[in-house]
Amino acid sequence: MDVGGQGVSSSGRRLYACGRVKQPAPAGYAAAAMSEPALPVAFLSDYGLVDEFVGVVHGVVARIAPEVHVLDVTHQIPRGDVRAGALALLRAVQYLPPGVALAVVDPGVGTGRRGIAASTPWGYFVGPDNGLLAPAVAVVGGAERVVSLEDPRFRLPSEGATFDGRDVFAPAAAVLGASRATLDDLGPDVAAESIVPLLLPLADLGEDVVRGEVWWVDGFGNAETNVAPDDLRTLGLDVGDVVAVEIGRAVHEMEWRDGYGELEGFGVVNIDSYGMVAVAVPGGRADEVFGLSTGVHIGFRRPSG
Repeated sequence: MDVGGQGVSSSGRRLYACGRVKQPAPAGYAAAAMSEPALPVAFLSDYGLVDEFVGVVHGVVARIAPEVHVLDVTHQIPRGDVRAGALALLRAVQYLPPGVALAVVDPGVGTGRRGIAASTPWGYFVGPDNGLLAPAVAVVGGAERVVSLEDPRFRLPSEGATFDGRDVFAPAAAVLGASRATLDDLGPDVAAESIVPLLLPLADLGEDVVRGEVWWVDGFGNAETNVAPDDLRTLGLDVGDVVAVEIGRAVHEMEWRDGYGELEGFGVVNIDSYGMVAVAVPGGRADEVFGLSTGVHIGFRRPSG
């Protein structure tokens, strides 16, 4: 898409016209694009729901490719928290239909950071090159190819450079989802080793304690850690056992339970819906009861005595 002109694919077909954004592709091109089923776009961001930003991105996709369905994963990622966004995308992608993941948590918008699109065995990932996409791309089999989103034909004209979710990423996701463009159209290839990774801390397995940290607190106040169930089993612990949980200088004894229905009001250790060790309070909030938040260090051991 070019500013004030008509977008043309590498095959010479008109994609859509834009002054600001005009109507989608003409019927002939739309019919050709629909020869392949449209891919859904799974949209994750830190935009929140107060402003119009989420709706605007939906609108851009709908005007370019009305046949593409947008699935909202979440828009409540803490503002600018790339790691939180990456972990949410990592958790979600395993349950999303193959398609296009459009992820925007972009504290570096307007700077020199790249916008990228990657093809994987699952589908496409579109977003800023700041580590946000890296864990999810890895879990679905790795990037087969990555391009930098540079072709002006696939950008919306804007005086500023502070809304790339609307101006750069949404158009790319839309044309990929509708098969109206390929990675060849969107920009030059990028070396895989140049992509910004996201380093996630591993749990530390000691002889008598497993130390980790809280990765995520969900809306119910449950605190997921980076500790796996098998890490606790190295200490001889399993479901039904009492676990000594170290949070700061305090030690709390909690039962390892399968679910939430028992011990209402007391802390429990369980395995959350994504298979990681979590601390919960049935009928309450573990984050409030135990002062847990993202990044808090936590330890698990067998009770003394």
